[in-house]
Amino acid sequence: MVTETFTVIHPQGFHARPSKLFVEKANTFPCKVTLYKGEKKANGKSTLGLLTLGIAAGDEIRLEADGEQEEQALKELGQMMTKIYEE
Repeated sequence: MVTETFTVIHPQGFHARPSKLFVEKANTFPCKVTLYKGEKKANGKSTLGLLTLGIAAGDEIRLEADGEQEEQALKELGQMMTKIYEE
């Protein structure tokens, strides 16, 4: 299991479109992906799960990957957490 904390920089946080893109990418990895915002956690392979976290700009999100390809998943998904998406 690998874990790292990232700060979300997208001005609108993780609304529907960034969440959908994140989930699509997370589902390309066979490992388990979990996101933590404070005491709340969500399955990183569920758009609804991500939206329930209410991720806003400036939030610190702990990303955890566990299983096959976990290092690659953490790297690529972490980059998505710190990206500004075109609207």
